[in-house]
Amino acid sequence: MTAAGVMRAKVSAKGWVVIPAPLRRKYGIEPGTMVEIEDADGKIVIFPGAKDAIEEGYGLLAGKPSLLEELLAERARDLEREETKIRAR
Repeated sequence: MTAAGVMRAKVSAKGWVVIPAPLRRKYGIEPGTMVEIEDADGKIVIFPGAKDAIEEGYGLLAGKPSLLEELLAERARDLEREETKIRAR
């Protein structure tokens, strides 16, 4: 490590750079993890990529009211109102 917490890594002939282990652990970067690389005002910034949105959202609505059930119930109420109007004629 150099001054101010900056870590150094050597670029290989193929352009590969190894992310230091402490940073991989800190940010949960494991083999196969996608990272995003950005050119930011003359600096190369590497950060953990977004995870799979489907996998991240799995279980997010668990325990919440079912929107499908609510929609079906609303449609049933609409149908009942329409049938009541027809019978009243």
